Amino acid sequence: MSKVLVTGGAGYIGSHAVLALRDAGREVVVLDDLSTGFREAVPADIAFYQGDIADRSFVHDVLTREQISAVMHFAGSMSVPESVAQPGKYYLNNTCGTLSLAETCIAAGIAHFIFSSSSSVYGEAKICPCPEDLPPAPVSPYAASKWMSEVMLQDLGVAHPSFRSVRLRYFNVAGADPLGRAGQRNPEAAGLVKLAVETALGRRQVLEVFGDDYATRDGTCERDYIHITDLASAHLAALNYLEAGSPSTTLNLGYGKGYTVLEVIAALETVLGRKLETRRAARRPGDPARYFSDVTRLRATLDWSPQHEDLHEILRSALSWAGALPA
Repeated sequence: MSKVLVTGGAGYIGSHAVLALRDAGREVVVLDDLSTGFREAVPADIAFYQGDIADRSFVHDVLTREQISAVMHFAGSMSVPESVAQPGKYYLNNTCGTLSLAETCIAAGIAHFIFSSSSSVYGEAKICPCPEDLPPAPVSPYAASKWMSEVMLQDLGVAHPSFRSVRLRYFNVAGADPLGRAGQRNPEAAGLVKLAVETALGRRQVLEVFGDDYATRDGTCERDYIHITDLASAHLAALNYLEAGSPSTTLNLGYGKGYTVLEVIAALETVLGRKLETRRAARRPGDPARYFSDVTRLRATLDWSPQHEDLHEILRSALSWAGALPA
């Protein structure tokens, strides 16, 4: 059974993947530079290395010393607005970092690589739900850095047939571990669920709703929200898929259905038993009206089914986690 290195394992998504692997009886090692991650997010019984994925000598030493046989790669920068302001940072951290890590893995004989990609590679998708063969059209350096990384992994797999990868394109990730062991710690994260929960807890005065004239059920944007624990378990399923000898592939990771902004707010109000303070605001540039996944390939490829897809459960877990954190 593979011993797995999780890069970015001190971050939001990586820390949940660590829990999924450990719960499945897997041996796990975490590598994180702690630029945005939190050391306390990594369980004390997990081997931890602080360092840069682009430091080939350091990474090779970790891979060989720990006898790693698979890598789940979450490390990277992920703010779309920041990527527009600092594109070089994103191409360096995300694209060049992924290339360096992948080539180090190949040199160390690592055969299985799971990559944290993004549905943002589809850009302002004209087809919804979005299938994996929709031509990529990234509209930010962040999205472009993820798309470039996918292409590199495909090409490396052709040049080195023993090196196989699964590229998982996330839709909107939300929620927290149902047992309260992990959750969103980054104060700069700005997803709708996090902002709504902060408003519910009084840490924000009002929740802004950007645009109410879209061609959707209620005029607000519609998105595909996936519980972080289901997303983490899909990574374990992807590892099982590769270990079974299956070929490299790219998969959407979502539920294949969407909720509008007002539906998310209404669901949170139901959980809270009271109204949220909201304010209508102008549309944000680049926000497509509807954006959710086609999961046909995902369901046909991986032995995986969601266990936490009820929106109210997603919101309850996020609220429980945020309420337990200091303001």
